Amino acid sequence: MMLATALTVMAIVTQDQTALRAAPRDSAPQQVQLAQGESLEVRGQKGDFLQVWDHRRERGGYLRATQVRRYTLNAESAPALLAVTQFVRDTPGQEALGISHAAAFLHAAPAEAITPEAFDALGTMADRLARRASQSRGKAGDVLTAQQLEVVAAYGVSMQSFERDGQMQICYDGEAFRRVMALPKSTPEQKARAALALTRHDCVSPTLTPTERASLDAWRYDVLSRVDTTPLPEHLKNRIHMRRAGVLSAIAYQQARRNENPMETAQRALGSLAAINKSELTEDDANSYSDAAVRVGAVRWAAELPGKPASLSLTTRAGQPGETCIQLIDAKENKKIAGPSQDFRSPPGGQPGPNGPGGGASSAVFERCTWGTVWTASASVNAQRTAVTVAVQTGETWRELWLFRKGEEGWNVDVIPPSANFTTEGPAIGYIEFAGWVPGNQQILAAREVRVDGRYKRSFEILNLDSLQVARWADRFESLAAFYKWQDPRWKGTTVSVR
Repeated sequence: MMLATALTVMAIVTQDQTALRAAPRDSAPQQVQLAQGESLEVRGQKGDFLQVWDHRRERGGYLRATQVRRYTLNAESAPALLAVTQFVRDTPGQEALGISHAAAFLHAAPAEAITPEAFDALGTMADRLARRASQSRGKAGDVLTAQQLEVVAAYGVSMQSFERDGQMQICYDGEAFRRVMALPKSTPEQKARAALALTRHDCVSPTLTPTERASLDAWRYDVLSRVDTTPLPEHLKNRIHMRRAGVLSAIAYQQARRNENPMETAQRALGSLAAINKSELTEDDANSYSDAAVRVGAVRWAAELPGKPASLSLTTRAGQPGETCIQLIDAKENKKIAGPSQDFRSPPGGQPGPNGPGGGASSAVFERCTWGTVWTASASVNAQRTAVTVAVQTGETWRELWLFRKGEEGWNVDVIPPSANFTTEGPAIGYIEFAGWVPGNQQILAAREVRVDGRYKRSFEILNLDSLQVARWADRFESLAAFYKWQDPRWKGTTVSVR
């Protein structure tokens, strides 16, 4: 940290665009503009000006005494430094000033006087600064934010950055929050805030390898598990439950991709979502709740076992490396007895289906391969045995509905995505799922949730089977009479779209 040197008296700049001049007068040439939060060594005073030394730039100069706060770095000044830190910790735009005072407090205070409160405040301000830096606020605002990032970096506050969807995402590395989690005197609320900051979904780099991502998510869940939710206020409990649900859904998806049984993890994700007290959700948490529900909804079929095999059923086999092939088995059209429907979902690269690699091809009336994860437990057949639906998850937060239909020339498949036209803000998040067959073989019920332009939309729809166009839709399933009459009981009992 920049304050590691033993300074007798230091000055913290309190105003942006503070001029460091060559002489103690306003008409003197300006050497550099200082930003809020920068620290300087005080070496003297001439009139209304302080003579200072800038260790970061290795140059001296003069500035007005009214533009800084002076402190002697000793135990006596520690309470005043902590008081300023507490005062500005929740003031947007003052992050560099607050972090400079927190750093000075940690340098001046004796070890026994350092409590988790200082690290909590430092982490809170660093995280808020990183969030602001990830959003464009116009040329002037972006310049000030860049200056603050440069200032806090001098105090040892480290930021990580990566590109996502053509935009830079900046995240605080969380060192102060890790100290909050480790200190025995940290309160449950401080640990909850630290855990939430350390486990942000948007701060997971998209460049991580599957092994790195699995390790990170296991660590994220471990951090969340260390928070005792019992004494927390309801809104913080909700935020912990929402974050746990999202992290567990990611772990369940990764387990399926590795051909491990994800059922227990997926059930825990559903349990975390169910534990949310909806009556205590704040307005600020509305998007977070929708986000958690969509993440769990995308992977919810991992918590279910397949139903009993039918005369028309779906099974899977391993295709090319990383590929899963869906086979449509029609026992009535094939004298050859097909094996029972697979009792576990085969992720890409996982175990082959009951017929083995390449096996069962003679009994399959149709086959289509995918790089996604096929949830065979979701398969549903209409009464006429001319259409079959199955959920296929092509990403951690993206689940499609595959519709197999029998026509005059045989079987074919259509892929229905959660949204065909959207602008992503972060990774694509959404799912669409089968909700029931409408008699007559002309329509199907579906439910979908998706993030579009940063906002979450939930809809219940009646789709025309011939064109897959939406005939009618509503944001509540009670508004559609067809959902009263023809909704699938299994869908109603397991979906998270009705909550």
